Amino acid sequence: MELLLVRHAQPEWSRDRTARVDPGLTPRGHEQARRVAERLAAGTFDRLLVSTATRARETAAPLRALVPDVAAEEREWLHEIRMPAAWEGTPQEEVERVFREARVRGREDWWNGIPDGESFRDFHARVTAGLEQELAGLGLQRDDHGFWQLPEHRPRVVVVAHAGTNSVVLGHLLGLAPEPWEWERFASDHASVTLLRTTRIASGHVFSLQRFSDVGHLPDTLVTG
Repeated sequence: MELLLVRHAQPEWSRDRTARVDPGLTPRGHEQARRVAERLAAGTFDRLLVSTATRARETAAPLRALVPDVAAEEREWLHEIRMPAAWEGTPQEEVERVFREARVRGREDWWNGIPDGESFRDFHARVTAGLEQELAGLGLQRDDHGFWQLPEHRPRVVVVAHAGTNSVVLGHLLGLAPEPWEWERFASDHASVTLLRTTRIASGHVFSLQRFSDVGHLPDTLVTG
């Protein structure tokens, strides 16, 4: 099985220096999305899973147009960790201040998340539960030894999501103990492609990281993170 994790393209987080909770893409982001779509469309895949966030849906749109035979399936569990809804329209300087202060918090506060936002505990539980359910639906089962048993058909799945979501997926499938700053451990660029592939080990299979934050489809002038 292959799992291709795509981070959304560059979002327009602020307009006129006011914050947006569910932004779309910048003009540069739309170009990034077009290029990653062309790269993925050059191969084949069985499923296309997309976060419900606007920036992820807009990133997936060119791929959906190029590969209409594979229906895009939106998944709420793929959504990024949720920031406070009250941030919509807040001066960008205030949001940046909160993030600066958040970076120097203790570990327990990191687990609790941004005040009035989703805690990392809830975020991690949401993503991993959704992932396990999705893999079970594809016919993958984990045995008593922690190995994956695969179906006869080995699906190739594209996921268009977020830095945080994709990092939780990576850590979970690689068997790493979770940390409340997963997106710092796995810092990926916009419109990048990360490849996980199952490989045979002992009585089953494990997920192997084959490629991380690959932006070979983007010129240097379009690489953002």
